Amino acid sequence: VARTNAVVTLIPITVLKTRYESGLFDYKSIPRGLAHMYQTEGLRALFSGMAPTLIRDVPFSGIYLMFYTKFKAMINERVYDETIHPQLYFVCGLAAGSIAAVVTQPADVIKTHMQTDSKKYKRIMSTVLQIYQKNGYNGFFKGIVPRTLRRTLMAAMSWTLYETVSRQVGLR
Repeated sequence: VARTNAVVTLIPITVLKTRYESGLFDYKSIPRGLAHMYQTEGLRALFSGMAPTLIRDVPFSGIYLMFYTKFKAMINERVYDETIHPQLYFVCGLAAGSIAAVVTQPADVIKTHMQTDSKKYKRIMSTVLQIYQKNGYNGFFKGIVPRTLRRTLMAAMSWTLYETVSRQVGLR
């Protein structure tokens, strides 16, 4: 529910970020970028790629949490030296994040196509077909290394910090 609310609330900013990162757009500021998208492409552009973003983010969070929790439980059962738990939790986060990133990569590719060219890529299925026709199955895994590194490191650092602070404050 939290990821769904975050996606719906932030999707215009996500579209702007995706476009800026693509190098195809040169927006001078967030307000100008949003205004330009609305004026030239309409309201639809601001919400382009929302469905694949949900298909990517909601499962990513669930998969990540499921594997992280399982890996952490394995550590807690087998490693009694709690001083090394933060480092091991970080590794758990890396492993869980890698799995979640690989599983959700195709949705990320679809989302990026739809957000960088909302006129050409209007529907999920037509976008899927165009990606497949152009690059085959490999097309759905373009950019997997940088995305996996970024998503995995962010999640691992966040959860490691959460675990460390929780233990110090006595929440766990």
